[in-house]
Amino acid sequence: MPELITLGETMILFSPEADGPLRYVDRFQRRAAGAESNVAIAVTRLGHSAGWISRLGDDEFGRYILMSLRGEGVDVSQVRMDPDHPTGVMFRERGLMGRVEVIYYRRGSAASHLGPDDLDVAYFRSARLLHLTGITPALSASCREAVYRAIELARGAGLTISFDPNLRLKLWSLEEARVVLRDLTARADMVLVGLEEGEAIFDCQGEEAVASAILAKGPRAAVVKLGTRGAYLRTAEAELRVPAYQVPRVVDPVGAGDGFDAGVLAGWLKGWPWEDCLRLGALVGALAVTVPGDVEGYPDMAQVRAYWDQQGFEAGQVAR
Repeated sequence: MPELITLGETMILFSPEADGPLRYVDRFQRRAAGAESNVAIAVTRLGHSAGWISRLGDDEFGRYILMSLRGEGVDVSQVRMDPDHPTGVMFRERGLMGRVEVIYYRRGSAASHLGPDDLDVAYFRSARLLHLTGITPALSASCREAVYRAIELARGAGLTISFDPNLRLKLWSLEEARVVLRDLTARADMVLVGLEEGEAIFDCQGEEAVASAILAKGPRAAVVKLGTRGAYLRTAEAELRVPAYQVPRVVDPVGAGDGFDAGVLAGWLKGWPWEDCLRLGALVGALAVTVPGDVEGYPDMAQVRAYWDQQGFEAGQVAR
């Protein structure tokens, strides 16, 4: 059974081979993309087992996603192939000034029909961590029910719950999102959130205020992702900042936040102190942006060690 469980939608991503409006693009690369499966893949590469729960269309795109995740070592035994609804599709558009726009074709997808009956209580009993995002409850009423059922099963099995709000205003209004995401925050043990979305959800300014708003709702740890400024963590006992790793060039920024989450969660699974968890998250997030695609830049632990050794970290600065 996997140590980490997550659930949500993974879609087929068509990424253009040229920058500019999609109406002028005629060649695309096909990939699988989804916040939760990105985390599962990255955690698996960092030496821990992960399982992903979802629905996929019983179609060629669904089989490709299933094959891709299985090939990465993610447990997909809880994925249902849906013969009545298709696998979701998304297109990514890269503007000439570096802007990235995502166009979704996911309404009525197989994953949007995920529901509480898709969750097996036995699957949760041997896990240690449930990771959720705010994308899944935005997809449909049944998906929202599945998220709350997963929390119930996790609590019953003694799992720790991590939550990334992952605010997606293309899926719901800010007003509706605030109600649900604040409630899910209150049900989590650790929350990992980007600064801008944290400010929007909790109606405050600055990482310290966002962290305070999160802790006031009950989680034990609040991690605020600051992009090129690194990350900020606050718990009842500690407050710390970790700088970002500098990269020579940002090739594709998508997937960095999921990689950061995975690094922090993998460090937590290893029993590392918070500072080292955040250092690992910062490194995974930085490497993610150096190559095209969401997951292609995620490292394994041998690559992590080699990079840290190259940087001259002394024993004790990073967990060994």
